[in-house]
Amino acid sequence: MNISRKANSLFRAIIFILVTCCCFSACIPVKVKDWPTGKPFLYDSKIELKKDNLSKDEAKLLAANLANYWVDSMRLPLVQKYFIIKKLIHPPVFDSTNILKSEKFMNSYLNSEGYYQASFTDSISIDSTTNPTQKRVSIVLQVDPHRPVVIDSLGYAFKDTTLQKVAMAGYKKSNIIQHKTRFTKEAVANELDRLVVSYRNIGYYKLTRNNLIAEVDTTDAALLKLTLDPFEQALKMAQTAARRKENPSAVIIIKQREPTDTLLVNSSKEDFVQYKIGKVNFFPETRLNEIPDSTLLHLNQFTDTFPLRNRYVSIYSRERKFVPRPMLEHLYFRHGDLYQDSSFFKTINNLNAIGSWQQVDYINRIQGDSLNTNIFMIPAIKQNITTDLEGSWNTGDFISSSNMFGLAVNLTYRNRNVWRRAIQSITNLRTGVELNIANTGLSNNLLQTLQIAGSHSYSFPRFITPFFKIRGRKLDAVSTVLTVNGSYTDRKDYFRLRSYVANWGYEWKKGNANWQFRPVNFELYSLDTLRLLDTAMKYNPYLTKAFNTGKVISQQLNYNVTFPNSHIPGSNYLRFAFEESGAIVGLIKPLHDKIYNYVRFEGEYIKHYDFRKTQFAMRAFAGAGVNYGSTGKFGLTLPFFKQFIAGGPNSMRAWNLRQLGLGSNLQSDTSSSFRDRYGDMQLELNLEYRYPIFALGSVKVNGALFTDIGNVWNIKKDPDLPNAEFNINRLGKDVAIALGTGVRMDFSYVVLRIDFGVKLKDPARLENGGWMSIKNFTWRNEEFADVIPPNPITGKQLYRNNYAFQLGIGLPF
Repeated sequence: MNISRKANSLFRAIIFILVTCCCFSACIPVKVKDWPTGKPFLYDSKIELKKDNLSKDEAKLLAANLANYWVDSMRLPLVQKYFIIKKLIHPPVFDSTNILKSEKFMNSYLNSEGYYQASFTDSISIDSTTNPTQKRVSIVLQVDPHRPVVIDSLGYAFKDTTLQKVAMAGYKKSNIIQHKTRFTKEAVANELDRLVVSYRNIGYYKLTRNNLIAEVDTTDAALLKLTLDPFEQALKMAQTAARRKENPSAVIIIKQREPTDTLLVNSSKEDFVQYKIGKVNFFPETRLNEIPDSTLLHLNQFTDTFPLRNRYVSIYSRERKFVPRPMLEHLYFRHGDLYQDSSFFKTINNLNAIGSWQQVDYINRIQGDSLNTNIFMIPAIKQNITTDLEGSWNTGDFISSSNMFGLAVNLTYRNRNVWRRAIQSITNLRTGVELNIANTGLSNNLLQTLQIAGSHSYSFPRFITPFFKIRGRKLDAVSTVLTVNGSYTDRKDYFRLRSYVANWGYEWKKGNANWQFRPVNFELYSLDTLRLLDTAMKYNPYLTKAFNTGKVISQQLNYNVTFPNSHIPGSNYLRFAFEESGAIVGLIKPLHDKIYNYVRFEGEYIKHYDFRKTQFAMRAFAGAGVNYGSTGKFGLTLPFFKQFIAGGPNSMRAWNLRQLGLGSNLQSDTSSSFRDRYGDMQLELNLEYRYPIFALGSVKVNGALFTDIGNVWNIKKDPDLPNAEFNINRLGKDVAIALGTGVRMDFSYVVLRIDFGVKLKDPARLENGGWMSIKNFTWRNEEFADVIPPNPITGKQLYRNNYAFQLGIGLPF
């Protein structure tokens, strides 16, 4: 108890110190070190942005980015120590010309964002009274961006009728919206790129952005009307200047660059020719040191040549390592077709994605109005064997609470070209043991757990369907995957678990999205309970429901996509997964009561905001599953191997793995023999702010502040588990909240992290509505100390912590 009081006092002292530092850090003056003697030096520089014509988000973005355009000699070399002390080391000598240079850089940046009428006003003050030996120069730069220039209209004036027709047909696809889109270099460049993509997909192989030119006119049309009255002309000029200042606009006309253009850009008539596909030559056995140009000059070195498709496609081979089929199935253009960038690079990328070739390159040669394509493919190493050794230390076994040392060996054999058809094959064997090194637990045997597992998979680089053929021309990286795996786990004196899983499915990509569909997924689990587990079940009947096994015949659909942020740099990741078991196969009467009947859905969204040195990350997860079986043979819940869990290094980090939930039910928290929780529903929200601390050579040490919010529940009400089912009216009481910090060591190839989380709100905490009390904080929750008896198997007293340390590899999300 004395230790708990001391820890409580220490925790409150740390909180007090942190709050005090935050409050007074701004009041502590900056210390100057190694300043230039007798010369004015830069002590402070600020930017004051006029925000009259800006939205809140625009003002934030401009203010943050403008600070990056001070010239180097105008940047303050500030160093912060101990979170509160700021030091200015080697401040630069003040030079007024650097202000003009900075204004020039800032004006260029504002122009790139569409602000062409920005004005700058600087004020300089010198302080020589605070420290008579120093001449401190403070600069305040006032920036008024004024209104941005808006694109008034967009037009096309191509002499080539085909180019003009395509441009007009795709006008609605332009990202430029008249009277709304700002006139920026990026907006114009994006429009030119869009046109180039359109043209290169209709045969214009040699056309690039250099062949197009955008003419910009900011002149007011009213000034073009002739008048003999000089006063009228002066009035028009004044009115135009006022309109331009109030609503500046520009007219853009895109043309083709003429070959006689005097600018230093090459443009020829050949750039505006539509090319058709000629011959296609594959070289699937290209050597790593082979020079493609030399190969094309010595085609007689190939012993085997396979002319296909009316001799317009040829495969040149020396050793017949590959049959033609995988190349022809991933060739997305034919002789006589107009050249298309999309189909050409789709072919190259899909051949690369198969995995049988480590590199795929090409050389195109023009012959008249035809384009001959030569594809050079360097084979990957066909077969290899790898081994991995894994070690772990388990200090909280879910039944015996013993200290276990785990050791596992993985042996993987990979074949990248099965039957010469570019089929990928992976065979994996795994064997592992858990050793009772500390000689703890009811059993004194050294060997506590033995696990043996094996898996084998084939990945065919095409869709294989029983009744019809799917070409998949609009898809990328298509494959058919067959997987079989089995495992055997012997937990000495507790249980023997056998599993067998086999599935057949399809995988493909479309853009940034990845799809996986398994129409057939078969899972079989068999469990033998032994002496010590039978004893645990007598004290905790929930174990009988938790260890429910049976057959699963299901269909699975998975989808994920990544995409960038629209404004602030960063990325987004979205994932959905759906599984159904029993609805179709369950219609067969002999199988009706022998397989699980359930539906299961989960979704995940991860978003990152990347700042110059820091990052803000957020994750939202939701999952639910319903056992709709009517026989009652398999209980009311999902099978335990399909249920959701919370806690651990990647979830609710103030709780250990599987130690949160269900809802606000207390049965697991007050159990003396089994505390793991599995639920049919999970909601979770994670927020994390990541920042650098220091670097040790090439190792970066980063920190993080995080909060985790969520819980797991059951869907159906169980009288034996009160308050374990999800109820929207009880959500405020059931939700758990973690608050914590962490340290991450980034070795570039792997990230090791340690997170420390405190249970800010614990649904199993009886007092204060579950909220942590800072005044009466304790590291251990003693509420059930007199309720929880010792573990009937090990004889040890169990306890509940108000915190948790988590060791993880990689970032949590």
